[in-house]
Amino acid sequence: MSVPGYQEFMLPLLKIAADGQEHQIADAMQTLARQMNIATEDQAALLPSGTQTRFYNRVTWAITYLTKSRLADRTGRGRFRITERGVEVLKRNPPRMDNHFLDQFVEYKDFKTKRSISAAETRKGASPLVTPADDPEVTPEERLEGAYEELRAALADDLQERVRSGTPRFFEHLVIRLLVAMGYGGGQVDRAEVTGKSGDEGIDGVIREDRLGLDMVYVQAKKWDNSVGPGAIDQFVGSLMRKKATKGVFITSGTFTDGAHRAAREAAVKVRLIDGDELAELMIDFNVGVSAADTYVVKKVDGDFFEAMG
Repeated sequence: MSVPGYQEFMLPLLKIAADGQEHQIADAMQTLARQMNIATEDQAALLPSGTQTRFYNRVTWAITYLTKSRLADRTGRGRFRITERGVEVLKRNPPRMDNHFLDQFVEYKDFKTKRSISAAETRKGASPLVTPADDPEVTPEERLEGAYEELRAALADDLQERVRSGTPRFFEHLVIRLLVAMGYGGGQVDRAEVTGKSGDEGIDGVIREDRLGLDMVYVQAKKWDNSVGPGAIDQFVGSLMRKKATKGVFITSGTFTDGAHRAAREAAVKVRLIDGDELAELMIDFNVGVSAADTYVVKKVDGDFFEAMG
């Protein structure tokens, strides 16, 4: 038989992890191959890109959906463990587990909602939870775009988890690295500095926009899972004004309340707020903490070539 679809792996993977122990993905794949009679040649079959096997790709996507539904947790590189919710779900002895089954979990639905599938959303009445692959009217280009958006959403979610698991000091260095990658300080690392320490008055970093340091950007980096309120914004604005600064960037791994956004808009200096969602998107766009995995080039007929050739 060929390699089953990733949804076929969800329930077996959760059952493998039912003992509550940490499991290696590689070991789980061996167990799945035995249980589902997956032939050796099918286990070794590569994706068209040639970068990984189809078997590994589908198993890891099954684990991704289990973790987005909080049925399992990733405990490290290539490792996972069942959660309390996963244990409770197995007690119900479900006959099958697929994407429709996962719709009952708000975390899964939130993850699916994050996917901004522009091809589907531009059509009147399209739901953001409908993927192009589910719609028989979409074109191959739209399906490709939808797959790209889903990959990007999963990557952004994983980045946020990595960022939240780091230390506050790591977060300060991360945001400075990102701002430099975005072009602040002319993209030169020696113009950026992490300054966060006791008595820093809410300033965690500074970037010199010009070589003489006449134009400065001050940064507050708050690694926080909760929402940042207006009080923190007011404190940051006060620090900026004491330094006679004209602009600052406040970045958090969490979110901002409506009051925080209002405080930033009404501040006497220019303050840009970046929450955890936008932080992850910027990290992807400016290649901070990510690397290219696969490249697919979509080609079309060059009409000008054939016209020129007569």
